[in-house]
Amino acid sequence: MPSLKDLRNRIASVKATQKITKAMQMVAAAKLRRAQEAAEAARPYAERMGEVLANLAVAFDGRDDAPKLMSGTGNDQVHLLVVATAERGLCGGFNSNIAKLARDKARSLIADGKTVKIVCVGKKGYDAIKRELGSYVIKNVDLRSVKTLGFADANAIAEDILAMYAAGEFDVCTLFYSRFQSVIAQIPTAQQLIPADLPKAEAGAEVSASAVYEYEPSEAEILEDLLPRNISVQIFRALLENAASEQGARMSAMDNATRNAGDMIDKLTISYNRQRQAQITTELIEIISGAEAL
Repeated sequence: MPSLKDLRNRIASVKATQKITKAMQMVAAAKLRRAQEAAEAARPYAERMGEVLANLAVAFDGRDDAPKLMSGTGNDQVHLLVVATAERGLCGGFNSNIAKLARDKARSLIADGKTVKIVCVGKKGYDAIKRELGSYVIKNVDLRSVKTLGFADANAIAEDILAMYAAGEFDVCTLFYSRFQSVIAQIPTAQQLIPADLPKAEAGAEVSASAVYEYEPSEAEILEDLLPRNISVQIFRALLENAASEQGARMSAMDNATRNAGDMIDKLTISYNRQRQAQITTELIEIISGAEAL
C-alpha cells in the first residue's frame, strides 16, 4: 500500500497533468475554428473544380488522345499511396485511423500482386506505417516547420507526384486523409487522384449535361492546365481537412483526458483520506492504550 507521501505526490502529479491537458484542449478549441473555416471554404472550390473537369472530359470519351492524367496509363500494376497525417500526436485515433485505412489498402494491393509505393505526408503517419510497410515508403514529406498551411505546400507535393507520374514510376495514385465532419467525427477517406476520379452526372442533370459548350482555347489546352492544378487543389483540400480534423480530435481527446484526470484525482483523494483517517485512528488507539496501561 502506498504511503501518504506517495499518494500526495501522485495527486500533485495528476493535477499537473490535468492542467496541461486542459490547456491543450483550450488551444485546440481556439485553433479549430480557423481550421474548420479554412476547410469548409476549400470544399466548394475543390468540388467545383471536379465538376468543371467532368464537363470538359465529356469531349474525350472513348478517344485515344485523352490526357494521361484523366485516362491513365492503361495499366494498374503500380500504385502510389499518399498518406497525409499530422506532425504531432495527442489527438486520439486521428492518425492511426488514416494509417489503418492506408495499410489495409496496401495489403489488399500486395495480395493482388500489385506493386505498392508509399509517400507519407506527416511524421505520425510515417511512424505508424514504417513498422509494417517501411520497405514500401519511398518518401516522407516533413511539414513540421510550416505554421500555416498554404497552397504552395500542397503544390510542392503535387509537383513531386506529377514528376513521378511523368517518369512512369506509377500508374494509379490514391490520397488518404481524414475528412472533417464534427469535433467528435472525422472520417478517414481514400480519394483517387490519378487517373482523375471525376464526379458522375446525377440523375436530374440530363439537361445541363446535354448542353453544348464551346471552349476557347480548346478542351485539350484547358485540361492540360487544369488537370495538374486539380491535383494541387485536392491535396490542399486534404491538408486543410486534416488540419481541422486534427484539432477536433485533439480537443475531444484532451477533454476526455482532463475528465479522466479529475476522476483519478477524486479516487486518489478518497484513498488518501481513508489512509490518513486509519493512521490517525491507529495513533489514537495507541495513545489511549498507553494511558490505560499507566
